[in-house]
Amino acid sequence: MNKILIVDASASDCRVMSSLLSKAGYDPIGVDSIEAGKVEAAKLPPGAVIVTAMRLPDGTARELIDWLKAEGYKFPVIAIVENLNGMDVAEVMRGGGAVDIIQRPAIDKQLVKTVGEYSKAEHIVLTLDNQLLPRKSEEWQMIEEKIKAIATTNANAIIFGECGSGKEQVAHQIYLNSSREQKPITVVDAGGAALVGRHNPENERSEIYNRIEGYFQKSAGGTIIIKNVHLLTFEKQSVLLYILETEHPDVRVICTAEPELLKMVTEKTFRPNLFFILRQSDIAVPSLKETTEDIPVIADFFLKRYAAQTGKPRKHLDASAIKALKLYPWPGNVRELKDIVLFAAFHAKGDTISEADIVFNLSDTSMTYDLSLRNPRRERDQILEAYQRGGNWKQAAKLLNITDKTLISLRKKYGIDSNGEIQS
Repeated sequence: MNKILIVDASASDCRVMSSLLSKAGYDPIGVDSIEAGKVEAAKLPPGAVIVTAMRLPDGTARELIDWLKAEGYKFPVIAIVENLNGMDVAEVMRGGGAVDIIQRPAIDKQLVKTVGEYSKAEHIVLTLDNQLLPRKSEEWQMIEEKIKAIATTNANAIIFGECGSGKEQVAHQIYLNSSREQKPITVVDAGGAALVGRHNPENERSEIYNRIEGYFQKSAGGTIIIKNVHLLTFEKQSVLLYILETEHPDVRVICTAEPELLKMVTEKTFRPNLFFILRQSDIAVPSLKETTEDIPVIADFFLKRYAAQTGKPRKHLDASAIKALKLYPWPGNVRELKDIVLFAAFHAKGDTISEADIVFNLSDTSMTYDLSLRNPRRERDQILEAYQRGGNWKQAAKLLNITDKTLISLRKKYGIDSNGEIQS
């Protein structure tokens, strides 16, 4: 919903313009002076438009335009003229001034159309809070049960899952469902440039020790969530292990980690003794491609949030869009689903989103879930998987990062027909 700033001393005309713009789906703000206009202009979000009278009690439209340019604001300004006086029009539009004009006697006919030519819809950004998204898959029903079971204990936990799969939400739910919910929670990103905290230079212990210990002191009786624990440096691992083993702080530690943490433990790049202290319990969050039945439910949740935030009618996915979403491999999981669904909602012409409105990020071949043909023993299975996910052979070739001609040769080699069946 675009903001439209109206700067006009005529209270009656201001009311008329506000009413016209509101009915057209805009969010108008009316002021009666240049100074008040400057205050409101500084608050405008991207995509806004300014409509101003040529003359106001404390200045002219040209003065407002010059102030906007001096402050670096590039909102399009539409000037209201009393009549088509050539000198007035030239003055207000010269040198990149007003982008257009409307005649005051014709406000009812010209205003909405003219504003529509210059307003730019702002792409809505939705942020995910700590709640669990609605899902219906059996895997997620089991995860919700495990969250409740772990929450009733004081056990540390590691939440495993791919990037964007919702690990942080699961970690927060354990905290929110526990008796420690009444005590402080601290969230630390292990991959941050520094563990930000209080450092006492007079203390003989290392700076890293002081910083990490500061988190435990701050969270006494409560919970620390360490995001991406697999990114902790070996030195920070050692400090964390020392604090947990020797000081036994009354703090529950919940970590999130990508599956590579298990390999790191095997290779001794992550300290096994620290790992087992942190993993007194665990939850494995499935990837989105493993729970495709959740995709329509999650997508509909995002569309409801989008409609509520924009004030626009709620949009729906048709069968072709749902099929396309289920076939995509989702390297970015729920986070990527949110972005793709909102992009489709933003650009879809009507209230129904079809496959034609869905734009997938297939250009980055590094994000194809290892569907590129690197292992000869798995080539046939990879070809069949790519065909299933892409829906056709052209998309399959993109997912496999090979040419259409190469794919045809490989299909002949493995006896795969045009319908993705193995020929006997």
